[in-house]
Amino acid sequence: MKKLILLTIIAISANIVNAQWQQTSGPGGGSILCLTSDGSTIFAGTYKGGVFLSIDSGSNWTAVNNGLTNLYVSSLAISGTNIFAGTCGGIFLSTNNGSSWTAVNNGLTNTDVQSLAISGTNIFAGTNAGGVFLSTDSGSSWSEVNNGLTNYNIKSLAISETNIFAGTNGGGMFLSIDSGSSWTAVNNGLTNTDIRSLAISGTNIFVGTYGGGVFLSINNGTS
Repeated sequence: MKKLILLTIIAISANIVNAQWQQTSGPGGGSILCLTSDGSTIFAGTYKGGVFLSIDSGSNWTAVNNGLTNLYVSSLAISGTNIFAGTCGGIFLSTNNGSSWTAVNNGLTNTDVQSLAISGTNIFAGTNAGGVFLSTDSGSSWSEVNNGLTNYNIKSLAISETNIFAGTNGGGMFLSIDSGSSWTAVNNGLTNTDIRSLAISGTNIFVGTYGGGVFLSINNGTS
């Protein structure tokens, strides 16, 4: 009887483990650099393959690259019916679910875009060696907002209410509480300053680093 119970527990455990992740049928395009979603609609940005779209929760994927002149897509963000794609050749906008794209780079003096984040009508773009740019008109124009930044290689951006966090390559974390007008370093306790990803859940801020693991702040980046 004990043997039967043990075998049952093992079988249940195996099913639970197997149910956690399931590989989708795509997308193609090589390495997946970024993902964003709106309900069951998912967009995937790839390394040299452009953008792929799934409308069935990842079961099937279709390339949606019409008008996208740079296929190295490192960041994606959705605001209503607007979809923004950050590439190493600038920012592109689609207003029709990825069917077509238009470049929106006016004022963007650095077009190697590594990250995007949206808060209301404000769109922030983090660039490789150019710092952060802000658009308040759906990407029609951009302005540099780097006051206080000591590292301009922005790998990741995240927004929590009025707080904007910027993770840099080797310079740690920066916080802006005034829509990017000024930035302050918030690195207390952060033993690895090569920040590659950021995620916010409630009052928790998670920082993913290159080679240093994950860090958590529960006090708005103070520690």
